[in-house]
Amino acid sequence: MAESFTALFLGALALSISLRLWLALRQIRHVRARRNQVPAEFADRISAAAHAKAADYTIARVRFGRVALAVETALLLTFTLAGGIDTLTGFWQRHASGSLAGLALILSVLAISGAADIPLAWWRQFVMEEKFGFNRMTPRLFVIDLLKGALLAAAIGTPVILIVLWLMAAMGSLWWLHVWGFWCALNLIIMFVFPTWIAPLFNKFEPLPEGEVRTRVEALLARCGFRSGGLFVMDGSKRSAHGNAYFTGFGRNKRIVFFDTLLNRLQAPEIEAVLAHELGHFSHRHIVKRIAMMFALSFVFLAILGQLIDAPWFYEGLGVATDAANHAVALVLFFLVMPVFAFPLTPLGSLLSRRNEFEADRYAARHAHSDDLIRALVKLYEDNASTLTPDPLHSLFYDSHPPAAIRIAHLQAAS
Repeated sequence: MAESFTALFLGALALSISLRLWLALRQIRHVRARRNQVPAEFADRISAAAHAKAADYTIARVRFGRVALAVETALLLTFTLAGGIDTLTGFWQRHASGSLAGLALILSVLAISGAADIPLAWWRQFVMEEKFGFNRMTPRLFVIDLLKGALLAAAIGTPVILIVLWLMAAMGSLWWLHVWGFWCALNLIIMFVFPTWIAPLFNKFEPLPEGEVRTRVEALLARCGFRSGGLFVMDGSKRSAHGNAYFTGFGRNKRIVFFDTLLNRLQAPEIEAVLAHELGHFSHRHIVKRIAMMFALSFVFLAILGQLIDAPWFYEGLGVATDAANHAVALVLFFLVMPVFAFPLTPLGSLLSRRNEFEADRYAARHAHSDDLIRALVKLYEDNASTLTPDPLHSLFYDSHPPAAIRIAHLQAAS
């Protein structure tokens, strides 16, 4: 049985890698072939130079993704079939016991994975993003962010891991149901405290100043019946030239946050239209639905782990000796290999996200001017170097937002 599971795991891994590489190759070829010709519907709004830059940036990101995939795969195989988890488990069981040994194992895996990602993150920020003019981060800020993130993860993660391991040991065969309830509660708490306690550790948030933008935003919120915990401007420009706006928080603590780069680029009516789109997500309860879906999927995955945790073939098939198996090992192995088997669900998640974007666009067209949203989107496509000509299959599989031409055509039809 262990050998069969190993073969199944390797087959699923090979299939997912092959599909990802094939889609990446399609994207590169499709975008490169259209690099020198701006689509007719954008010819009067996007320059040839901006279009070519977006193509080059897209290709660079896809190529970077292939390197990241190679590192990710090597790390996965090292942890599993090459015996990495087995070795770490044996080491910590000789130096600690019980939950402390399990905690040390999980933190070790997280630390090794994080360390492997540092060179990739550095290259992405200071080579790729720098090359295309998007990087605003300094090496000093990069290191500070890294240290803050590690300390925050340790401060939150350590008690969470210990609680989960205790629940697994104390709650019998239905431990996974108790862990699921704890996980759901934890996520809701984090969403509530994130705006006021966590986000300010990394960025500065200032109230949206008085003026035309604030007047339009407040009028829009009143028309849509949306109560906000505040309107804020975030200093996104200290890290990147990319612009964005988003909702954060939960319940009465939800905020509307604008990147300073977005406010500097868009006109007041365009900012109003962008916010109307975000309010569309709120009106259609997309955020609540996504949370519910996340909770449902975590329920299913934990239920599956509840069945696998006592199966010797699960451990042996992934390179861990049965006598080394414990709750921490089960958690680590499951969450390492789960993305491999869940990868086929990617296009379904992308499809649902694109449907939500269309719904939010239609809402924006009713509560603001669709022409303003179109102008804002075109500016954001240009400023963020988003390709106007993605490969259809690559887009279908991965993209959470509809392709530019399709999205704008829908907005024009709704106006």
